[in-house]
Amino acid sequence: MAKAQHIPCAAPPERRKELEQNARAICAPGKGILAADESTGTIGKRFAGINVENNEENRRAYRDLLFSAYPNLGDHIGGAILFDETIRQKDSNGKPFPEVLKEAGVVVGIKVDKGVVPLSGTVGETTTQGLDGMAERCQEYYNLGARFAKWRCVLNINDTNPSQQSMIENANVLARYASICQANGLVPIVEPEILMDGDHDLERAMFVTQKVLAHCYKALCDHNIYLEGTLLKPNMVCPGVDCPTTYSPEEIALATVTVLRRTVPAAVPGITFLSGGQSEEAATLHLNAMNVVPGPRPWALTFSYGRALQATVLKTWQGKKENVAAAKEALKTRAKANSDAAKGEYAGGAGSKEAMQTLYVKNYSY
Repeated sequence: MAKAQHIPCAAPPERRKELEQNARAICAPGKGILAADESTGTIGKRFAGINVENNEENRRAYRDLLFSAYPNLGDHIGGAILFDETIRQKDSNGKPFPEVLKEAGVVVGIKVDKGVVPLSGTVGETTTQGLDGMAERCQEYYNLGARFAKWRCVLNINDTNPSQQSMIENANVLARYASICQANGLVPIVEPEILMDGDHDLERAMFVTQKVLAHCYKALCDHNIYLEGTLLKPNMVCPGVDCPTTYSPEEIALATVTVLRRTVPAAVPGITFLSGGQSEEAATLHLNAMNVVPGPRPWALTFSYGRALQATVLKTWQGKKENVAAAKEALKTRAKANSDAAKGEYAGGAGSKEAMQTLYVKNYSY
């Protein structure tokens, strides 16, 4: 009889079914992610734009608005990413937010990284910190109701960047994070964001994104990650914000899907795009265009939007109770639009003039 061999895998055998089921539930047809994991400082910047004080009660009230926006929220939102403070808060009736989301059919997620720090030996590049003590945090978050996690690495494009050092470092950090998540029952969202800063064209963006994603999946393989229990959160392949050439949604879509076909294994259940500072409407149109690109698309192509789901909501709310109903309706409008886009069925025109305004912030952090 042949001797049984141990095949290493980051996900213990007893965790794999749950991990894969949760990953697939998050990106089920027509569903995507509401990214509501802004740090206290970042939500303060958003509140400042509508003259709302950044205190715990206002933050709680705003997240309550989002998570209770409409009865069938779970028809369009498969997962919601929370911040540490938020996962411990309750709605106006005293029910913990994770329970509110679970009852709506939304899988609870949690931001686990501790932000970016300078990467020594590079020209303005960064890595992401937070691995120390992460296993214990993951265990606590699992007990609080979380079933997936998010970790953001940031890269940029210029004449010299991203450097080989940056691509290798960030890929390995993402793989180590993914390993810790899977060992503790959380689906890791792998997020290597390439910022829109710069004047690079679409061809350069394709080249860099392909290199970055190739490094990531090499590292995930080296760390024995169970790909069926993961999700990818990349940038769409877009030109730099200062690029003089304008590209159509169809050109952006084809560039993005082409890069993904070259780098992302079919075992990955879904790709949940970040909006990266695009306007609400542009992010939706680009997502829709990707879902009608001819040829194979073995993964779900959907959304994981923060600003592109919430910008109009915030402007509508203004921190006033009398605006809550209208703000909830604004979220429903954008969530339904992106749900349609994830199925390649969005015809355009959802929302107001605000939905057309760019949400770009240079060197964006949160």
